[in-house]
Amino acid sequence: MRPVHTALAVLVAAVWGVNFVVIEIGLGHFPPLLLSALRFLVAALPAVFLVGRPTVAWKWIVGVGLALGVAKFGLLFTGMAEGMPAGLSSLVLQIQAVFTALFATAALGERPGRVRLAGMAVAFAGIAVAAVDEGTSGPVLGFALVVAAAACWGVSNVLTRRAAPPDALNFMVWVCTVPVLPLFGLSLLLEGPGRDAAALRSLDWSGVGVLAYVAWVSTVCGFGAWGYLLRRYPASSVAPFSLLVPVFGMSSAAVVLGEPVSPLRWVAAVLLVGGVAVTSFGPVGVRAGGPVSAGGPPAGEAASPAPSGPLRTSGAGAPPSA
Repeated sequence: MRPVHTALAVLVAAVWGVNFVVIEIGLGHFPPLLLSALRFLVAALPAVFLVGRPTVAWKWIVGVGLALGVAKFGLLFTGMAEGMPAGLSSLVLQIQAVFTALFATAALGERPGRVRLAGMAVAFAGIAVAAVDEGTSGPVLGFALVVAAAACWGVSNVLTRRAAPPDALNFMVWVCTVPVLPLFGLSLLLEGPGRDAAALRSLDWSGVGVLAYVAWVSTVCGFGAWGYLLRRYPASSVAPFSLLVPVFGMSSAAVVLGEPVSPLRWVAAVLLVGGVAVTSFGPVGVRAGGPVSAGGPPAGEAASPAPSGPLRTSGAGAPPSA
């Protein structure tokens, strides 16, 4: 990669890592489900009028929108609102690569090789270490919700691979239209209209800045830049930069929010990121009908194989944008 494009890839990883800190700040302004709904509303408008018509079937847009937008982000934001630290959330969410591989095995008939299985085991060991560390100082519910969010992300990755969108930004903008009404409805039902109204009435410039960052900087610009890189370079060259996201997430949370990073958490980070790397970039797996590449591009990336051909699971390349 050219130096300028390497710098862009690192910048996108930094934007996505810092995004967890911005979300933590945003949860001080909004209930979690309302914040998630507003994030997708601001990301979709007015971008949906600028990207053109959808380039894939609506069933894939709706499926990914529900799995990624409603389930994954709803659980993630709620988990963080329940006390899950921003830095640790950026790390634990990486287990999505392992869930993606497992779901691809079940849904697509892929059979991971021994190296990938070993990578999954190492990644789960990292989650176990992180759970032990968090269990001594934080809420178990928040941790469990973030792990569940990673599992939902795995579902959306498999759906995205089946959709094979040719334009990452177009696909992501249209996906952003799907979760808006369901999340607003869930917020009214679970968080209450009074709480939502109070949050909107007290909206200040800090809250506006949070929405602008999570919607435009992280989602629209982040996915746009990532898709640009993936159109110029192979996914295997771009995807490893996503492993920098928890590094930026944990370090920015420590600097901005004062979150402590214990030695046990660093051990968890090494195990989890290392396991995800092996899972995502290990040797080719095999399924009925032909080989399947171990690594894959991000959720929302323009995928080269057609849905009827061999599929690559989305691993470390799946953008950990929160």
